[in-house]
Amino acid sequence: MSTYRVAQVAAAGGPFEIVEREVPQPGPGHIRVAVDACGICHSDTFFVNAGLPGVTFPVVPGHEIAGRIEELGEGTRDRGWQVGDRVAVGWFGGSCGHCAPCRQGDFIVCENLKVPGRAYDGGFAETVIVPVDALALIPDALAASDAGPMACAGVATYNGLRHNSAQPGDLVAVLGIGGLGHLAVQYAAAMGFETVAIARGAEKADLAKQLGAHHYIDSTADTDVADALRSLGGAKVILATTDSSDAITATVDGLSHRGELVVIGVSPDAMGISPVQLIRAGRIVRGHPSGSAQDVQDTMAFSALHGIRPMVETVPLDQASEAYQKMLSGAARFRMVLTTR
Repeated sequence: MSTYRVAQVAAAGGPFEIVEREVPQPGPGHIRVAVDACGICHSDTFFVNAGLPGVTFPVVPGHEIAGRIEELGEGTRDRGWQVGDRVAVGWFGGSCGHCAPCRQGDFIVCENLKVPGRAYDGGFAETVIVPVDALALIPDALAASDAGPMACAGVATYNGLRHNSAQPGDLVAVLGIGGLGHLAVQYAAAMGFETVAIARGAEKADLAKQLGAHHYIDSTADTDVADALRSLGGAKVILATTDSSDAITATVDGLSHRGELVVIGVSPDAMGISPVQLIRAGRIVRGHPSGSAQDVQDTMAFSALHGIRPMVETVPLDQASEAYQKMLSGAARFRMVLTTR
């Protein structure tokens, strides 16, 4: 029996270790994928540290998977997939198909969502078995190291920007230029929005402009962020990619009338937003989840069409521990990606 390697964590909060396992066969409704690349997302900490219910150890994290189909399980041959197809799998790793959201076609908020790294072994590995409904086809123009991050960071920002009331020409602000934000700025500009990037430090202004931003607001300067947005006419949409609830709160009064605050950055802390701030101008605050496999495919197609790519640093699988720690430290610019070949 042939073997493959995984980077696993044996206990909550423990170190990564490289382990060899026997190559499994895909069961009914599943497909075996040879992993070429897998991005490291901050959300992987939920599984490494057992921060979500249902996590069992050892854990193999990784939900920004890009690879090639190796073997089709029973019942998948009529779904249009073929051995050798290049595919991506993201936070959406399959749905149950029977809960109320699934029956309504809203698969990304499935009550039993199958996230790689929790529902089954993730992509910090040379091989992974995934449900067939989790697959998104990778365009030829995208390298595996680019496609992996598109399956989580990419789709979260792309979907967050396309599913709101903003129209081309409207002022749209992206809060944070990190693993999510650096993609969001590119998407916002490509969608035709008057794009504002908001981040900490004057030194990020040049990067913001290179990514396509028309305006840059330094949140560490004396100028109030909300005032700065109002001076530009008020934002129709603010996409909050940061994990700082205080930073998100500081932007709310910069929304225009009927403006929307769309939150995709994860933080356990409460936001200090009053009903008066919302009611007076008819503003909306909502959280936005990632996206289904079709959304991931849409994201990659849009990215290929407009030349949008994540900024990545690739490292081999056996350096998973070092790459994970670099992500945690905030030193990654902007996505650490594990490669197997």
